[in-house]
Amino acid sequence: MPLSHFACANCGFWQHHFAPPDCPVCSDVRNDLPPDGWHFLPEAEVTATHQGDAREVAPGLWAFTTRPALGLAGTGWLIVRDSGNIAFEAAPYYSAAMIAQIDALGGIAILSASHAHGYGALFQLQRHFDPAVVAIHRDDLKMTKAFRVTAPFDDMLELAPGYTLHHVGGHYEGQACLHDALGGRLFCGDMFKIDQHPDGRSHAISSHKAFHKDIPLTHAELRRYRDVIAPLSFDAVLTPFEYAPDIGRDTALAALEDGLSRAPGVRRMPL
Repeated sequence: MPLSHFACANCGFWQHHFAPPDCPVCSDVRNDLPPDGWHFLPEAEVTATHQGDAREVAPGLWAFTTRPALGLAGTGWLIVRDSGNIAFEAAPYYSAAMIAQIDALGGIAILSASHAHGYGALFQLQRHFDPAVVAIHRDDLKMTKAFRVTAPFDDMLELAPGYTLHHVGGHYEGQACLHDALGGRLFCGDMFKIDQHPDGRSHAISSHKAFHKDIPLTHAELRRYRDVIAPLSFDAVLTPFEYAPDIGRDTALAALEDGLSRAPGVRRMPL
């Protein structure tokens, strides 16, 4: 079988492989195994069965999603800038129309993601737009077989003036967040899970080592989150799945302090 891209039918994680023997995301404690065994979708099959949507959720901020849902059904964010667009996280798959929309918005100059749950079809964006910067924290390089990292980093990396990656660890060893100082936003990866009403209003916030099994973070991991985001200014939080313009720095810090005030355990703090 030729070397090709395959998506896990269970979680959507892409691998560049001959025939994937398993999925490293599903095999990990932070995700569930497929109940009926491994099933990997060749890229051509996904192309034939999936489309997607693009919408501007705030001025200069676009959200790209795939339909029907593929795997964890994440969102790819695009920050449109005169000096070069930044893509953070990726949709599970990009149709030709979605790629054309990004082209019309000016393409992609910088590409990054928080951790493996947000990678989506990042390989497609690299293949089409060939950005000079593809930034992933060094501790998550083992999960990047589907694409090529050009800018591994340690604790911090300034992608552009006002846009800085910070290593936070916790949920994944190499998890990072992107602070958009100019837009007042924190692309937080899975530092936080935001529970929302159907109309998009947020009603609870929590932090987890593993969402599916409600495994909590340790106090040291929560302190790391707190110490990184405390100096940052932001009025909105974006996970790989949710846009929460009603959650800012004070609420995020309150959720972390709540976790630090008691024995480790998952609690969805009402808002």
